[in-house]
Order: sequence, then C-alpha cells, then structure tokens
Amino acid sequence: MPAPQATAPGAPAHAPQGPSAGLRATLGAVRSEVGKAVVGQDAAVTGLVIAMLCRGHVLLEGVPGVAKTLLVRTLSAALDLDTKRVQFTPDLMPGDITGSLVYDARTAEFSFREGPVFTNLLLADEINRTPPKTQASLLEAMEERQVSVDGHARPLPDPFMVIATQNPVEYEGTYPLPEAQLDRFLLKLNLPLPERAHEVEVLSRHAAGFDPRDLRAAGVRPVAGPEDLARARAEVARVQVAPEVLGYVVDVCRATRQSPSLSLGVSPRGATALLATSRAWAWMSGRPYVTPDDVKALAHPTLRHRVQLRAEAELEGVTTESVLDTVLASVPVPR
Repeated sequence: MPAPQATAPGAPAHAPQGPSAGLRATLGAVRSEVGKAVVGQDAAVTGLVIAMLCRGHVLLEGVPGVAKTLLVRTLSAALDLDTKRVQFTPDLMPGDITGSLVYDARTAEFSFREGPVFTNLLLADEINRTPPKTQASLLEAMEERQVSVDGHARPLPDPFMVIATQNPVEYEGTYPLPEAQLDRFLLKLNLPLPERAHEVEVLSRHAAGFDPRDLRAAGVRPVAGPEDLARARAEVARVQVAPEVLGYVVDVCRATRQSPSLSLGVSPRGATALLATSRAWAWMSGRPYVTPDDVKALAHPTLRHRVQLRAEAELEGVTTESVLDTVLASVPVPR
C-alpha cells in the first residue's frame, strides 16, 4: 500500500505507528468542552493543551475582560484537575505561594502548611504586579516541580502547570518579568479582543443566563483526566524528528541571535522548547513525525517571549512578531 505521507519533509523512510486516534479524540474533546464557556479563543485553548502535553507552563497576555481566568477554570474542569488562583499584588510574599512553617502550640513543633502552589493548575493572575522576590518563588516550582522550605524539598502534584496572566496595557505599578523567568514559560499566548460575531455570541450566552462562576450549569463536564494526559505524553515522546528538521529548529533559533533588530536571541533552552511544542503539534495533527510546517506553526508562541527588541528597533515600530516572520522567511526550509 502506498504511503503518501512518507514524501513529506521530515517524514522517516519507514513511518512508525501513528498517534492513537481515540486519545487524540479525547484531547480534542477537551477543546470542545472549553468552547462551551469560552468563545473565540480556540488558538489559546490549543496552546494550553500543547503545553500540558509538553509538561510546560504558559504566559497568557491580554487586556482585561477577554476570559483569561475563565479559560483556565474551564480547562481544569474539562480535565478534572485541581486548580487554585493567586492574585499577585505588591505585598504578596513568597511564603504566600509556596507555603510556610507554622508553629503548633499543642505539639510545640513547627509543621508545614502547603501554599496554593500545591495544585495541578496554578493560575498566577497578573503576575507582573508582584515584586521580583515573589516572582522568583515560582522558579523552583516551575523548573524542578518541587518547593524547598526549611531545607526540605517537597514534590508538587503531577500534572503541575503554572498559567500566568499579565496585562499588556497597564504598566504603572508593575514589575516586568526578568528574562530568566520568561524563559521558563514554554509558550506565550496572546488573547486578542474577540471578533464581532464572537462578541455577539458572548452577549447572547449571558442574555440566556450563562454564569461564568457556574461552569457545571453551562454544561462543562470532565472529558479527560491525568491518565489520558500521561498516555498522550508517552505518545508525543515517540514522535520522530528527522536530522534535517532538527537542523531547521537550530537554524531558526540561531537566526534570532544574528538579527540586527534583537538585543537578545533565543537560547538553547528555547530551541528545545520549540522542538517539544512541534512534536506535540505533530501528534495532535495525527502524524508520528515532525515537519518544518509544525516548527513554523509553533515558532511565534514558543519564541516571542524569548527575544528582546533593541531600543532603536522598537522606536521604529518593529515588533517581535515581525522579526520572527523575517527570521522564518530567511531560514531555508529542508525539502
């Protein structure tokens, strides 16, 4: 039987067994379930699913009122995962997130009281409103998936994911995330204002009695769980990447370091992130191998927060999106 996919760029000569159709349908049902409560943010929902497949963290950016918090709450409901929300404020302390030792007068001993980070999905709302010391308290949790208090490492639940939000228009009283912390986020997803038709749909739902605080009444039900995620991750790990596609990922990332518009290019950690998200997207697309188009599809959300514009380029109106477009257009695509 002929195998037409084998001629695609990046396809191995003998393609392995493809992703499980049933498992892909289950993860696809998660996206449909989230759509019962959130309108017009399909790309962001897909990005969150990709991040969960890669065991990564996500930075959501959008103006107030585009359903960032509702998106996270609905995702956790569809996946039957525990979620906690922390409102980041200037007076928030690291112990308020990680937990702290509390003295028990009855036993005359200190005991550890877990903070909200001990959950599956941690919603760090307006993360750039808290000082760097408190922002840094998340670094160990995001990278090592544990919290160290009083010299003891305490593992976090699995799955564990930080979904942080930030407002792109209010800068007064904010603390920009340092590059080292931005690099810990697998994806940065921009949530745009909805199109007119989507906004009409939002208002229609509210007019019909939709309550964003009652997702069960909206019909949102668990359609997948941690076991499905674990099986899907195992399949993603088997997605093959041809040497020429690996070279393409490296060339794209190296090209950002040579761009005259950027003062900071993509690090090797960014290259591994792009590889991981491309494999997850290939799996979601039903292919057991990565193509250059998968790399292109995930380049913007994976790399946009890992580069830094030069001041003079920013004054000229250059954006990170346009720089990444130029980079992708300049790097030869393997055939």
